[in-house]
Amino acid sequence: MLYSFPNVHSAFDCTDYALVIDAHCHILPPSFRDRRAEIAQRDATFSELLASPDARIASAEDLLEAMDRDGVDWAVVMGMGWTDYETAVEANDYIIQAVGEHPDRLTGFCSVNPAWGEPAVAEAKRCLAAGLVGIGELHADTQGFDITDAGTMAPVMDLARVNGLPVLVHASEPVGHQYPGKGSATPDKLYRFIQNFPDNVIICAHWGGGLPFYSLMPEVPDVLKNVYFDSAASPFLYRPEVFSAVAELAGAGKVLFASDYPLMEASRPLQQVRGAGLAPDVEAALLSGNAARLLNL
Repeated sequence: MLYSFPNVHSAFDCTDYALVIDAHCHILPPSFRDRRAEIAQRDATFSELLASPDARIASAEDLLEAMDRDGVDWAVVMGMGWTDYETAVEANDYIIQAVGEHPDRLTGFCSVNPAWGEPAVAEAKRCLAAGLVGIGELHADTQGFDITDAGTMAPVMDLARVNGLPVLVHASEPVGHQYPGKGSATPDKLYRFIQNFPDNVIICAHWGGGLPFYSLMPEVPDVLKNVYFDSAASPFLYRPEVFSAVAELAGAGKVLFASDYPLMEASRPLQQVRGAGLAPDVEAALLSGNAARLLNL
């Protein structure tokens, strides 16, 4: 079902039906399915996450079908933290095309590698001019950069700040079970990264690896003033209480509903949210209002 938003604020203030925006989905060119071995040889992130024939690769059409099935109205689509420049350009082009063909359902982020230096800035500028509205997902481990190194991160972060683009970064828990792609972008490193770029809007994926729980420390909330946390892959990581806990600690306006599709269908985290006992206005903000405001949908 398609919706139009003549007055986006009144639409998202309505609590009798909460629209759903999935703020973290991955789509790739359909040809990547048949070229797994080739791309895995070229790109370290693809090799880590998608080289296995069992790893799901989804096209824009696959996502749209899943959105209709699960009741998702809008999705933010992105690639991976690419290490190979040509692969990144091909994936970004596909996202640009998908957003252009479905502007009432999809919003796109571009994927670049800060370790590339100027080529990363040039590619991000190209994608911005083509209609993409954010940068991400960044994967520090596979992309081979130190997220705490201000010099490495500055060119991409400065471009994002000047143009009002959010930057979405992969985050990892320093404890708990292991899984492919978990990595080492833990709260301590994310915190230093955020301190280095206080005027940037930053989205920490996967609940920031637990970073919002440090908001109980008196100095932390001010550092996190421009930081958002998404719930990507939440059922793999936390109990449903995480939604109310982070909404209380970081602020109800700082939480973005996300699935990490196609790693997970949106139905599972939606079930978590709707079973978390949130107040209707908090649930509506989390499911769509916060993302709509952040991304000017």
